[in-house]
Amino acid sequence: MSKFDKVIGYEDIKAELIRICDVVKNPEKYAKLGVLMLWGDPGLGKSLMAQCFIEESGCKSFTIRKDKPDGDLVNVIRDVFEKAKAEGRAIVFLDDLDKFANEDNQHPDAEEYVAVQACIDTCKDSDVFVLATANDKWCLPDSLLRSGRFDKVIELECPEGEDAVKLVKHYLSQKKSMGDVDAVEIARIMVGQSCADLETVVNEAGIFAGFDGRDKINHQDMLRACMRMIFEAPEYIRVKDYQVDKYVAVHESGHVVTNEVLFPGSVNFVSVCGYIGSNAGVTNVYREADRERSKEHMERYVICKLAGKAATEVVLGLSDVGCSVDMGKAFCTVAELVEDLCAYGFDTYVRGKPSDALLMKKEQLIAAQMNSLYQQSKKILMENRVFLDNVIEALLEKKTLSQRDIKIIRDSI
Repeated sequence: MSKFDKVIGYEDIKAELIRICDVVKNPEKYAKLGVLMLWGDPGLGKSLMAQCFIEESGCKSFTIRKDKPDGDLVNVIRDVFEKAKAEGRAIVFLDDLDKFANEDNQHPDAEEYVAVQACIDTCKDSDVFVLATANDKWCLPDSLLRSGRFDKVIELECPEGEDAVKLVKHYLSQKKSMGDVDAVEIARIMVGQSCADLETVVNEAGIFAGFDGRDKINHQDMLRACMRMIFEAPEYIRVKDYQVDKYVAVHESGHVVTNEVLFPGSVNFVSVCGYIGSNAGVTNVYREADRERSKEHMERYVICKLAGKAATEVVLGLSDVGCSVDMGKAFCTVAELVEDLCAYGFDTYVRGKPSDALLMKKEQLIAAQMNSLYQQSKKILMENRVFLDNVIEALLEKKTLSQRDIKIIRDSI
């Protein structure tokens, strides 16, 4: 059994760490030991992986953290490296290396980093392996990150796909849960969130279940926890004005329908329970196609962004005045198509200082394309009016709809 079995997912990174660990365990097979850094956002399990690496190696380890005042840490760094060299085969673990000094990325020459560099250089002919973790490698000096010092730099990213599903199942296995919890759906909702965030959501779901007098977490508990912890959209206790709820429901339903028509199965959930302190709702979308870039895809993206405003006009006959964020994203995307990608021709491409006439022509083309895409958004909603009305009705009743709820509505038409 490998010590790395403690880590859920990250199979490619674990495989590389195991290979590097073999260098530490069997130095006679290799020319020399090396230096390794694991970096990435907080909460991804860097320290856990580092600890697994140390346990798998079987080496004595020496850990250095920023728990001393500035100046004292420099002496600690030097003393620890000397102890490691005296040990023979050992690992020096620099935990949260980017916190060793209060330097920004413009001034990364703090004496703590100079001391680390010097100590690494003095260990080149010894059996000391240096392992480090960092949240932000960009604030470290280039001289420290270059080959010959940190030979291996591995980035950890937020878990996705099967890794995220495995983590959700792992955290759920530590609690009692109902069979209706869809780990795949929860993992899709939480794309871009850390391992720590996934664990927090499961813990919050347990609180919801316990408060309701149940000893098992159900799928609704998980959705409520996602809304509260990730999207800052807890369920309202106060009674909201029905007209406000309907306005938000119509807007969000427009996003749901266009996304489901253009990107089937892409909507994870939709809710009229908006962010704290606002009346806005939220539509959470996950599209594999967002990894791609094409004119058609970008136009469909804009159509979906304009759908909240379009639905408000189609259903309520009103001009949506709460869609500034959607408008900003839509205009930015169309501007990119016009200016940077020349998707509608080369005659608006700007080189150097543009003339007033060219700028006017460019702005007119952007506005024309926005108008065209907005009309397409309205057309989709009118052609799928039954679907739109059914989503609005269900959203007003349940406040939050999951992917499964949306599928049931669409399949019933």
